[in-house]
Amino acid sequence: MSYQYIRISQPAEFVAHVELNRPDKLNAFIPQLWTELGQVFKQLSTNPDVRSIVLSGAGDRAFTAGLDVVSAGQWMGEIASLPDTARRAVSMRRHILEMQDCLTVIEKCEKPVICVMHGISFGMAVDIACCADVRVCTEDTRLAVKEVDIGLAADLGSLARLPKIVASSSWVREVSLTAREFLAPEAQAVGFVSRVLPNKAAAVAYALDTAKLIASKSPVAVQGTKELLNHSRDHSVPESLQYTAVWNAAAIQSDDVQAALLSGMKKTTPKFAKL
Repeated sequence: MSYQYIRISQPAEFVAHVELNRPDKLNAFIPQLWTELGQVFKQLSTNPDVRSIVLSGAGDRAFTAGLDVVSAGQWMGEIASLPDTARRAVSMRRHILEMQDCLTVIEKCEKPVICVMHGISFGMAVDIACCADVRVCTEDTRLAVKEVDIGLAADLGSLARLPKIVASSSWVREVSLTAREFLAPEAQAVGFVSRVLPNKAAAVAYALDTAKLIASKSPVAVQGTKELLNHSRDHSVPESLQYTAVWNAAAIQSDDVQAALLSGMKKTTPKFAKL
């Protein structure tokens, strides 16, 4: 399937590179872009030829500037033209849920996702990054939970996910309530990103190397690890231990376990069947 605003490549075996591809508009989101993003990750989630994914933005200036305000004004105007409050509210709620779902598929994707941010990374950039498993950025990255500056509370995931990524509630509330920019060193200091690279080329190269390393592991083990980590975020320790026991009761019977153990003893590189 071809996409107008998403570019997909496979730079290495079992590794997919997904790029937001609207660089002339700073990769700002219009309805077709977020719809395509959701479709891409749904497809990659079950693709047996993909074991890890790198997500970045095309162009040198921005990962994404967030929501395209011209496009947003158009669809908000259409909703405002509906005859009464109830119908406007229902239409707006459906629209918000649709946008949320298009980003949540990144989080729910069976394959680990590494998000590379560079340059301008506002609004939806943070929403998207919060859905990824690993986040890296460049030294020139400028981030912001920008929504209060356009008169609304962030509604696509930052307020739900960022507090579970960054331990400091005070910091999360500060950046969310003020919409102030924060730069790469601060993002790394609070734990939002795990690594800061000198430039976009270096950041993408690091992400691809990490994705290759992940793709070399057992897909059963990798997908299970992501599932269990996501579960643990939203459940108690006893609940997560119980879920892990049930999960591994099946997964540990995989041929991958024996292949990995034998390769470790023989000092060879294991080969794992597609999943």
